[in-house]
Amino acid sequence: MKKFFQEIKADIKFKSAGPGQKLADTAGEKVSRERQSQQVTKQARQGPTNEAQMAAAAALARLEQKQPRSRGPTSQDSIRNQVKKELQAEATISESPESSGTNVVPEAKEEGPSNLSVSGVYFTCPFTGAILRKDQREAHIKEAITKHSDKDPVAASIMKIHTFNRDREKVKLGVDTIAKYLDNIHLHPEEEKYRKIKVQNKVFQERINCLEGANEFFEAIGFEKMTLPVPEKDTSEEYYVLNEDALANVDKLDQHKVTLQNSEPVRAQLARQQRIFKPSPLAAQFDLPGDFFNLTAEELKREQKLRADTVERLTVLRTKAMREKEEQREMRKYTYTLLRVRFPDGHILQGTFYARERLSALYSFVREALQNDWLPFELLPAGGHKVLDENLAFNECGLVPSALLTFSWDAAILEDVKASGAEQSPGILKPELLATVENLA
Repeated sequence: MKKFFQEIKADIKFKSAGPGQKLADTAGEKVSRERQSQQVTKQARQGPTNEAQMAAAAALARLEQKQPRSRGPTSQDSIRNQVKKELQAEATISESPESSGTNVVPEAKEEGPSNLSVSGVYFTCPFTGAILRKDQREAHIKEAITKHSDKDPVAASIMKIHTFNRDREKVKLGVDTIAKYLDNIHLHPEEEKYRKIKVQNKVFQERINCLEGANEFFEAIGFEKMTLPVPEKDTSEEYYVLNEDALANVDKLDQHKVTLQNSEPVRAQLARQQRIFKPSPLAAQFDLPGDFFNLTAEELKREQKLRADTVERLTVLRTKAMREKEEQREMRKYTYTLLRVRFPDGHILQGTFYARERLSALYSFVREALQNDWLPFELLPAGGHKVLDENLAFNECGLVPSALLTFSWDAAILEDVKASGAEQSPGILKPELLATVENLA
């Protein structure tokens, strides 16, 4: 090893000694060789000549033609830009009002209507029959009720109380209080104190005045707003005072009270969007729009609570009954469901339903499409097992957000029909429905 390092040192010393010389060289040849070496060193320090630079430029141009320069940012720049975009997206989500305290549901991707099993969720106005989108229904119904005020102010004010006020407990408390006022008048029409209601009364302000449509109701049934002096005080206050015409017909006031108590909110009805398709192997494939998955603010809060409960339950051993209950709860997060029924001839009937509707709604929907709507039938979900209880909701049966069921006549009833000699129509669905048959894309 020592000899090896000695040889390396000797080689380095030999190379650093400079250019060698022949033993026969004269002093002049030695000087000439040293000058040539100095000129080469000087040229190397001064850089390449013009000719060398031109040649190098030409070679570089040829190289660039063969290997074009990459356009756009480098891989590091791309990564940096991607991270920046993700951080900006996260900041936008955290700053949006909808995301405060709740999990934001991502927006559904835009797809062409031809790619979707149904274009969306639509509703029918009970007044005008207009077909409305989810975001149109409230404004449209509010406008329809307001216009109805000119025809029937009492009915319109009752609909406003029940429809425009979301808090059902406040509505019930206010309605019960109004009913108490009207009961006092009906039972004691001769007592003047019951015919006057002080507007600034604490009970009136907290229970009635806060309800939209309540003041319109009092004015519609015969109350007039008046400013009356306060006894033994030098001030005056506002009152609702029942006029003489209404007082002469107190029985009608009682009818208004009953109507107010028995009324329900006016809501747009879910449009079934009934469609009939030709036989197709794609019957079990569903491509649903975002309307079936988007959640309201209340649903988002409920979903967050369910997720928190799920995290807590993961640390606890669960029985089979507990797991089944959790599965049913998971199904309840859907608001709508798209259902298809395949008939023995292969035709497919499609409709949209609330996820919380009962199975009986589907049976009624199918029955309306049958020629022999009096014959009993069965609807079998995937697996062939029969759902016996028609009072179960779709989300309780696992028929959300979409499902395909198979139509089957009741075999025992068919045998009885044949034995009795009664004739059954050869077709299953109504001809007018078959006239609208489509291809299932």
